[in-house]
Amino acid sequence: MISSDSMRGYNDTLVLSLLVNQDSYGYEISQRITEMTGGTYSIKETTLYSTFTRLEKQGYISSYEGTVTQGRRRMYYTITQEGRVYYKEKCEEWGQIKDVIDIFTKETTHATDY
Repeated sequence: MISSDSMRGYNDTLVLSLLVNQDSYGYEISQRITEMTGGTYSIKETTLYSTFTRLEKQGYISSYEGTVTQGRRRMYYTITQEGRVYYKEKCEEWGQIKDVIDIFTKETTHATDY
């Protein structure tokens, strides 16, 4: 299981990636993250909703009321054009971060230093 501390900077990217092709609601997004990671990462409800709040304040997503489920109106989220641009930037940034981390985590690098 990956710690939430390790994923903190990437929750925006995960949420935006799931909204690129279709609108969705919190529980569905949470379940898709868990499913797509094979259970390796499960986002906490408070983390997810603070991510929604942050992304909405920044103009990267917007919300609207959808269907009524169990007496409550479900809140849906959709990505904005600004969100699509931001998502692309985050994907490019991830590629750079991954390249840097790969330098320090390859098995052959510093293998004799342990």
